[in-house]
Amino acid sequence: MAATTTDRDEFARLTDPYRRELLAHCYRMLGSVDEAEDLVQETYLRAWRSYDGYEGRASLRTWLHRIATNTCLTALESRGRRPLPSGLGGPSEGPEEPLRAPATDVPWLQPLPDALVDPATVVAARGSLRLALVAALQHLPARQRAVLILRDVLAWRAPEVASLLGTSTAAVKSSLQRARARLGEVAPDEDLVQEPEGAADREVLDRYVAAFENADMDALLGLLQDGIELEMPPHLEWFRGKKDVLRFLEARVHEKGTLRMLPTRANGQPAVAMYVRGADGVLQAHSVQVLTVEEGLVARITAFLDVDLLGRFDLPEELS
Repeated sequence: MAATTTDRDEFARLTDPYRRELLAHCYRMLGSVDEAEDLVQETYLRAWRSYDGYEGRASLRTWLHRIATNTCLTALESRGRRPLPSGLGGPSEGPEEPLRAPATDVPWLQPLPDALVDPATVVAARGSLRLALVAALQHLPARQRAVLILRDVLAWRAPEVASLLGTSTAAVKSSLQRARARLGEVAPDEDLVQEPEGAADREVLDRYVAAFENADMDALLGLLQDGIELEMPPHLEWFRGKKDVLRFLEARVHEKGTLRMLPTRANGQPAVAMYVRGADGVLQAHSVQVLTVEEGLVARITAFLDVDLLGRFDLPEELS
């Protein structure tokens, strides 16, 4: 028993530093923070069971990523892709009209709170956790997804990827080429390659919060890019263009003091948690909004209308 306890302590000491990095890896593969956490747990269980056979032929980090990748590929055999509304159809019309009932049967893409991963992971590989890239990855078959992440994000050599997947180096190179081409079809390059957030983006976030809390539509209008997109899973409707997005918001934001926004961060991007004041005066959680900021303007608002996500951000579901 003493030897087993010592072994477990040694295993934990050596492997725990990679836990948050592995969470980011599994999230890229699955598009769900809930499933990613479960698969990281499964990765560590598999790693412990085979730890006696680990002889240092590869780095511990590489060994853990091999196990995590195979764990994700197994999980993806029984799962469909996790989309955003914009990945399921064209933009909607009638922004002033009530939204239809939410599509609760769709396994929607989830945001990843920055606090759950290492800061170095957030800014590495030129925004590899950005929401647009994770959404685009969902369009790839599971093995292509793994190849692209291992090669372009983790910078593995083609023979290493081939060894993991049990295929040839030539097949890996071909798969990577197809994956890159597919990404180019489903998302513009500017959505996929963004520099980490700077002071200018934080200023935009502050102005965005103030505009909503003050119900200042003129201020909000000045923050929106002409081609802005707004989507709100689990609703299938989404809107494109400053005119329609502003009409949608004007129909729902009426009075100063009815909304409160708490800044946070997700997917390496500025984000806010929105609360709406009810008749009893209590501010109830409404959504987590992830913003895409380009050249000082908001280019996309992805509002996740799932209050259960607030716990992931260590935020309450209501404010007094």
